Amino acid sequence: DAGSSVEEMEFNWDEYLEDTGATAAPHGSFKHVDTSLQNGFAPGMKLEVAVKSDQNTYWVATIITTCGQLLLLRYDGYGEDRKADFWCDILTADLHPIGWCQQNKKILKVPEGIKDKIPDQEEFLQRVLKGACSAPANLLEGLHRGKNPLDLIAPGSRLELQNIRDSLEAWIVNVVENVGGRLRLRYEGLEDSDKFDQWLFYLDPFLHQVGWAAQHGYSLQPPSAIRPLRSEADWQEILKKVKEEEEESSVPTDLFKDKPVIGVHSFSEGMKLEAVDPMAPFVICPATVLKVYNDKYFMIEMDDLRPERASSQRYICHLNSAGIFPVQWSLKNGLHLSPPPGYPGQDFDWADYLKQCGAEAAPQSCFPLLTSDHGFKENMKLEAVNPVDPEEVCIATVTKLKDSYLWLQLEGSKKPVPECIVSVESMNIFPVGWCETNGYQLRPPRKAIVNKQKKIAVVQPEKQILSSRTVHDGLKNQELNSSDSVVINGKYCCPKIYFNHRCFSGPYLNKGRIAELPQSVGPGNCVLVLKEVLTLLINAAYKPSRVLRELQLDEEAAWHGHGETLKAKYKGKSYRATVEVVRTADRVADFCRKTCIKLECCPNLFGPQMVLDKCSENCSVLTKTKYTHYYGKRKNKRIGRPPGGHSNLEVAMKKPNKRRKRRKHFFVHKKKRSSTSVDNTPAGSPQGSGAEEEDDQDESELSHSLAQDRDKRKRKLRTFSFSDDENKPPSPKDIKMEVAEKLQLDSNPLEWSVADVVRFLKSTDCAPLARIFLDQEIDGQALLLLTLPTVQECMDLKLGPAIKLCHHIERVKLAFYQQFAN
Repeated sequence: DAGSSVEEMEFNWDEYLEDTGATAAPHGSFKHVDTSLQNGFAPGMKLEVAVKSDQNTYWVATIITTCGQLLLLRYDGYGEDRKADFWCDILTADLHPIGWCQQNKKILKVPEGIKDKIPDQEEFLQRVLKGACSAPANLLEGLHRGKNPLDLIAPGSRLELQNIRDSLEAWIVNVVENVGGRLRLRYEGLEDSDKFDQWLFYLDPFLHQVGWAAQHGYSLQPPSAIRPLRSEADWQEILKKVKEEEEESSVPTDLFKDKPVIGVHSFSEGMKLEAVDPMAPFVICPATVLKVYNDKYFMIEMDDLRPERASSQRYICHLNSAGIFPVQWSLKNGLHLSPPPGYPGQDFDWADYLKQCGAEAAPQSCFPLLTSDHGFKENMKLEAVNPVDPEEVCIATVTKLKDSYLWLQLEGSKKPVPECIVSVESMNIFPVGWCETNGYQLRPPRKAIVNKQKKIAVVQPEKQILSSRTVHDGLKNQELNSSDSVVINGKYCCPKIYFNHRCFSGPYLNKGRIAELPQSVGPGNCVLVLKEVLTLLINAAYKPSRVLRELQLDEEAAWHGHGETLKAKYKGKSYRATVEVVRTADRVADFCRKTCIKLECCPNLFGPQMVLDKCSENCSVLTKTKYTHYYGKRKNKRIGRPPGGHSNLEVAMKKPNKRRKRRKHFFVHKKKRSSTSVDNTPAGSPQGSGAEEEDDQDESELSHSLAQDRDKRKRKLRTFSFSDDENKPPSPKDIKMEVAEKLQLDSNPLEWSVADVVRFLKSTDCAPLARIFLDQEIDGQALLLLTLPTVQECMDLKLGPAIKLCHHIERVKLAFYQQFAN
């Protein structure tokens, strides 16, 4: 009815995931979707590009990453230096394959920025171009220039489709519709009827370019289901017409280069196996290899023992076909095997059945190895094709996993559907947001979650503060959402975002959780991909609410991107903030870098460039003090800082919340928010409980603290609240240690090298821990910044040894203030 249709239109994935407490399946698990977004160019390819400062000269550049018709390039000679990277549009930029300059008598000349690095141009070019892969000429010139491969499969294009039900013969199909690579196909000769239409992804192994059948020795014949609809003369006339128009309607051959390769099988006729009928993938049943065509294709038939059966369920398979298993696979995995129709009794036994049929089981070696390394987990959400009505794409929930197979419960289908069994490599499953991105109607659940059409800033758990800025831009944001869905293959296509796990993760992000993140997210719609990336980072934080606050949009700053509401959960409470994300591919790299700096981690921790062996920022070899010096202090100049946030330059003792027990600690300086600032950030409780204390200080903050606390240098004992990090072990109710003896230092610890720190520790009862300091390259400056929480976290120490170590660190700090602070 009209009311329900309104709800369907307003279905919102974010609200739905929050209300159900579910998570979306990772984008990287849908390999066919990743492939569909590629544009034929690949990182590492080289081409010749006009030099910006001198348009009459060219130089060799390497593709760093791709996104639709955009390429991120770096001139050869810059090495790992990313500062000169630049985006260009294939359609408008002066780009050519390697060798073009020589053929057209154009000048190759080193750009001014790297002239001093390349004394011998000829020798350099010979070295970098040896074994190099040039960008394809046909993608840089002619009609296909700058086009996404999927754009070439336009309505009216012709392909050849093998008949997988009863033979290997192929017939011509017309593309009626192309939805993100999912094609609605209609048999040639049935232009006025959609009764036999099929939906297939363009990478389906049974779908080919025109001319494939003739090249591989197969005939072009209409399937038996449609052959009676026309006379043989009509079919021949149709075939003749297709061959005459072949050049006009065919698609490029290289479009299918990423199709799965069909391997050689070893099945024989009469072998028994277990199988799922692809037309009704709800149960696993016994099946038989009915016919072997060649070393690549064979036909299987679902067993049916009824004497009166009118027809049988049969289909053609290849080595990697989904839904075929060795005998006993169901039993070994605790699954129900449905006996064949007509089987006496419900207790099916393979040994008796094989003896009864006089058949042998297909050996295990006939089947490819199954994997469980795919990223899917139970209760994850995705979008999936309804096998009963392939025109429908529904919300799906993973209810069970076995090896590389998923059991999916579909929601919102017009007619109820049992749980479907699909392979993790199925081309009929898609990531959350795929339908919206490609402008296709997703079947929502029967009780659709309605988008409440409101944007809110960060709120305390028990009260919501509506931002005037976001209310004012509400309609604008809705327009952006709708426009994003139709330009996925253009400049709004975000490149793949890599999580470089080896890079420095900074004070906010948990290194262990970062290591568990997927290797990459995307490619896809910029807003959707970046939103997923930021959500993963928030969930990988020690305190998700704190990272959400760091990312929060400053309402007073200029708004250059698109506002998205992100959520964080911490200690049972939920928080929200409007975060700005960019919408175009040419701004993605800069956005990722600035976000990393905002979180005080390595600028390469995540972004469109994969860090292989060595990070260009050398974050792994810098000491923590030096790293904080380079990036941490930029925090004082943070772009878009939320109003009312704390100042990094204020150094004072944080007054603990009255509801928390006061905990004592050694002398150390801590930062707190100004008493005059407005606290509108999630502090861990509605009133701010002190859970947002920062445990990391940089070099400049240490120097500032010295100036602020000269009047307090004589004190031997100071207190401050421990961090409320949920990952830290509980602290004792009252930790209090007096300095055993006054320490006299021969040199200023600010100037200590790593060796000096190790030498000092070896003179104490913590000598066994010296190796950790050596391995982590902790010098004197870093030593003075260590606190009990950071010692426990970074050195993986239990509370007792950590307290003992901090006792000696406090002795050094006290001696430093007394001897060298002046």
